[in-house]
Order: sequence, then structure tokens, then C-alpha cells
Amino acid sequence: MNIIIIDDEKNCRGVIQKLIGIYFKDIHIIGQAANIDEAYTLIKKHAPDLIFLDIEMPNGDGFELLDKFENIDFQVIFTTAHDNHAANAIKYHVVDYLLKPIDGDELKEAVEKAKKILLKPVDTKQSEDNNQKKLEMNGQIGLPVKEGIVFVPVSDIIRIESDGGYSTFYTADKERYIVAKNLIEYENILPPAHFFRVHKSHIINIKKVKKYIRIDGYFVEMEGGTMVEISRRKKDEFLEMMNLTS
Repeated sequence: MNIIIIDDEKNCRGVIQKLIGIYFKDIHIIGQAANIDEAYTLIKKHAPDLIFLDIEMPNGDGFELLDKFENIDFQVIFTTAHDNHAANAIKYHVVDYLLKPIDGDELKEAVEKAKKILLKPVDTKQSEDNNQKKLEMNGQIGLPVKEGIVFVPVSDIIRIESDGGYSTFYTADKERYIVAKNLIEYENILPPAHFFRVHKSHIINIKKVKKYIRIDGYFVEMEGGTMVEISRRKKDEFLEMMNLTS
């Protein structure tokens, strides 16, 4: 397992490094960062399996770092001196949330959790993905909400908005369903000819697009009147999908 330690305090990084060395011989610390800019560069360069991430840092917090990634393909253990971030941390599906001063046994337990997740058989996940990809526009999708499971016609979905580890579905009957799953899970199972991820926080049903707007950026107006931003790097792909030109 390759890890990166991110904390603005050198002694805190040192404590984690020391504890890792005591408990684990098969873990490699491939980098350390003191702020989110350094951390972002290291993560993009080395693609770690796991990061230890402080939340409050001088030039931005840990949540801002995670928001820079469209797909978080590494595990996260938060380390912080404050316990008031736990609710927000849950949204990012982090492995664990360790309070400083870090306890060695708690760190060991958190890393073992991460290892179990990373060692999950690939073929099992692939099988699950393949089963999910059977969704069609004339079918239904089951959304696990707080009260149970709501079955929604796929064609009725207007857009899906991400908020950390949660996804909110907006439908043609003006309903809103909040689901505790990442946006990428739905990107993988919805019909790719009809649903497009225009932004890291938005998937839209292209059949529900009412207007394309090029003023101070790129936007679409969806059925119901909501404006959704299109990221610059997604703009050309969107236009091609809509058979439009820039």
C-alpha cells in the first residue's frame, strides 16, 4: 500500500510516519505535503492507495482538496484536532476520522479498514458493475432513500447533483430524492447515450435540456428551469453529443 501524509504541522506528519513504521512493514510513505496545493500535485503524480488528510490547514481545508478530484480513487483517513467536522466527513465516505493526538491503536485499526477495502476482489466489483449496467431508458431505477427504496422511471430523471458522498435526483414530477451514494456509481449504470456528466457535480439527461447558453461560461437550462454549469473540459464532448457546434 502506498500512502501520502497531508498535514501543515511537521510534527503531526512525523507522528503518523512513526506509527506507520511501528505497525506496518508493507506500507510505503511515498510523499508528504503541508498544504492542499502540494497534496494535489503529489496525488496526481503518484496515485496513492491511501491518504492521511488533516482538515484545517492555512491555505484551504481537506474538503477543498477532495473537491478538486472528479473521481476519488484513493482511500481517505481524516486526522484533525477538532471533532466538529465529522458530519461533513461522512459525506465523503472516508475510511475513518482520527482525532489528534492520534492514538496508535486507532490508527492501526483505521489502516486495516482501508486495506480490507483495497483488497476487495476486483472480479466481484466488476460483476456488480456489469449487472448494474443493464439499465435502459424504458426501465426503472431503485433509489435507496431514508424511508426505503423508491422506483423511478429512468426517462423521468432530469438531473443528478452531487454533494460529497450524496447524490440528489431531480425528476419530471418535481420530486427530489437524496441517496447516500457517489455520483460516479450512477454515471456507470445510466444509459450513456442519454445521460452525460457535464460537471464534477452534475449528470444531466440530455433529453431534458431546453437551452444551451454561452454567457460568462457554458450552461444548460434544464426542464423545470434549473441552470447547470458545463465544465470547460466537458464542453466539446457535450456539444458533440447534442450534435451541436461551438
